[in-house]
This record gives sequence, C-alpha cells and structure tokens, in this order.
Amino acid sequence: MKFVDEYRDASLASQLVIEIAAQIERPIKLMEVCGGHTHTIYKHGIEDILPAGVDLIHGPGCPVCVIPMGRVDDAIAIARNSEVIFTTFGDMMRVPGSKGSLLDAQSEGADVRMVYSPLDALKLAKGNPDRRVVFFAIGFETTAPSTALTLLRARADGVENFAVFCNHVTIVPAIKAILDSPDLRLDGFLGPGHVSTVIGTVPYRFIARDYGKPVVVAGFEPLDILQSVYMLAKQVREGRSEVENQYTRIVREEGNPRAIQVLEETMQLRPFFEWRGLGFINQSALALRPEFAGFDAEHIYSVPGVRIADPKACQCGEVLKGVIKPWQCKVFGTACTPESPIGTCMVSSEGACAAYYNYGRHSIAQNRLKILNPEVGVQ
Repeated sequence: MKFVDEYRDASLASQLVIEIAAQIERPIKLMEVCGGHTHTIYKHGIEDILPAGVDLIHGPGCPVCVIPMGRVDDAIAIARNSEVIFTTFGDMMRVPGSKGSLLDAQSEGADVRMVYSPLDALKLAKGNPDRRVVFFAIGFETTAPSTALTLLRARADGVENFAVFCNHVTIVPAIKAILDSPDLRLDGFLGPGHVSTVIGTVPYRFIARDYGKPVVVAGFEPLDILQSVYMLAKQVREGRSEVENQYTRIVREEGNPRAIQVLEETMQLRPFFEWRGLGFINQSALALRPEFAGFDAEHIYSVPGVRIADPKACQCGEVLKGVIKPWQCKVFGTACTPESPIGTCMVSSEGACAAYYNYGRHSIAQNRLKILNPEVGVQ
C-alpha cells in the first residue's frame, strides 16, 4: 500500500459492486465481526451501494461494547481506593456501570486518568512510587500483547506498584457463540483484520469445517470491504466454505508468533467470562498467570464481582448479536446518544450504535423503512 486513495477509488468500487451483484442468486447475510469494519461500512456508505440481496450484520467485535456492567462496577471499586491511580483508555471512562461511570467516579474524587497504552501506565507507576497504578486492560487479541509486554517490562524493571485489571477477551469463542445462537442465521463472516494480525487465519477453520460457513479476513478500507464481500458471495454461490485472506498485506496464516508467545507467558484462559449480550462463555477471556499474581488487581483488591443486568431500555446485547440494527432500538438517538449513552455500543469509537449515529445512518434507515412500509411507524 502506497497511498490510501488506492483503496478508496470510486470507479473500482463501482466495478466491484457490479461483480458482487453477479454472484448473488439469493439474499445472503454476512456478519462483520470487527467494529472497525462497521465504521468503515457506514462512514463510506458501503451498505447503500451494495446489491439489495446483501445484508451486513454487526457482530460482537467491539472490545469496549462487550464488557458487562458488573466488570465496570469492579473497575470503579478499585479506582475508589485512595492509594490507586486508575488508568484506562478514553472510551472506557464513559462506559456506564450500575451506579455511574469511571468519569463519574473521577468527578467524585477518584484518581482516574486516560492513557494511550499500558506503557503509559507503567511510566506513571515509576513516577509515583508511593501510589499503586492500575491499568484497566481491555480488548481482543489485538491489544492483549501490549499488556503482556508491559507486564514483562514491569517484572524486569522491578516495578512493584504496577497492576493490571485484566479484561482481555478472545474472538473465536464469541464467534462460536454466535454460530450456536438460535436467533440468527448467517451465510458467512468478514473476519476481523486486527485480531488476525496476531492469531492468523488458522483458528477460523472450524467455522468452515464444522458449520459450513465461509470466512474472509478483511482489511479496513472501502475496497477491502467490497472485495471481501465479493469473495464471500462467490463462495456462497459456488457452494464452498473456506477461510480466505483478503488482508494479505498485513495478515499471515500463522499470525504473529512473538505476540502469541508473550501472551502464553503472561496470561491463561479463564474457565468462563461474562460478555455483554452473549452471557457467560467458557474459556473466552484471559487472566494473569499465577506467577504474575503480584501484578493482578483482582488478587490485590477486593471487588464486588456481582453480575449486573443491563437497563431494560438498552438493547445493546441484541445489537452485538446481530439480532437487530442499532436504529431498531427504541432509545437510539433519543434517550441514548453519544453525549448521554445508556449502552456501550453508543460509547465506543467502534460501537455499531455510535457508527449509525455519527454517520447519519439513522435518518437513512428511517427513510428506507418508510418507503418500503409507509403504513409502519418508526420507533
């Protein structure tokens, strides 16, 4: 890749849409697993230029969106300790728990600070030896290696006042939960590009082998998405179920061996973990290994550990499972906005609801529904 314009060429996009249409023999539903794909789709209007027979469904690939309210409450409980400097990415500061967010806790006196990486948190710990600095670690396999490397650095440097509240999750069990769900029938998956840079393409083979669904690991530019949709539609038409890699300029079949190595050195699978909207999924998240217990905030501090149900008005879970579109939620764009979010999907920069809201998809969806069903009102 030399210039980004190469991946946003309108004439090439038009040709790809024609080629996609030639592959469509029946309506197909494709799930984009990654929140980054969702934002590309709505930012560039890809949904509106695809043939009518292609329906793109949002998946559970937003790392902020899948954290349940109970874990947010646990984070706030740690942050309220007077000795703690609690650090996190910007999005997580606004995610609502049962009694407010980390931003609310900050306004009430908790020392909560935004960082851009776990290394920033480690630097804070070195500069504040009389305080314990806790990093709220979230994300899929994409961000977990940076947490792992920071733990190794902290141990090597003898930084004893640094800790991690680990909430890293893994993508494959979530996809399996979607496939086993009776709520949705899919024809294929746009595989997550960023996660795949770490784990490679091999872990997705079970989707094609056991479930008969094609997977195409996709990049994040408009032409990446369109080419991936074409590759999936072609597999569906030809009756094939294979794992293909569109994002060859970045993703390798074997992934990143060094990143996988540091994960195995510092973390292990949890027996189970709660996901927002998907419930408890076995072996779907990571915890620090026992030898890193001195850096584990869950061992150092007592946290509530209580399961908290989402607000009844919020349908974030259904959005994450692809059961409904964001604009079909009754509070979307009214009670729930980026300025006053009820659910995580409206908070995160990768959330499907935020994508719809920020890029004006709500009004487009309303108009489309009115045209198709003039007698049906829109919630």
